[in-house]
Amino acid sequence: MPPKPSTDAEGTGIVIRLDDLLHDRRMTLTELAERVGLTLANLSILKTGKAKAIRFSTLEAICRELQCQPGDLLGYEEK
Repeated sequence: MPPKPSTDAEGTGIVIRLDDLLHDRRMTLTELAERVGLTLANLSILKTGKAKAIRFSTLEAICRELQCQPGDLLGYEEK
């Protein structure tokens, strides 16, 4: 039986590049969580690509702290 198509964020083709940005800036996920006012658990969900949505205010805070553009953090890869 073929696998069911995924309907969650992992199956959308949206790629989260948070690991790369954190590494480039020598920042930990914990440090970013403190700076943007998110729980480590919620930021981890985003980092692993399991988030179903992201608020613009959260995206803005992450981009501010990482000094990046939304396109640096989010990408699309056709499946």
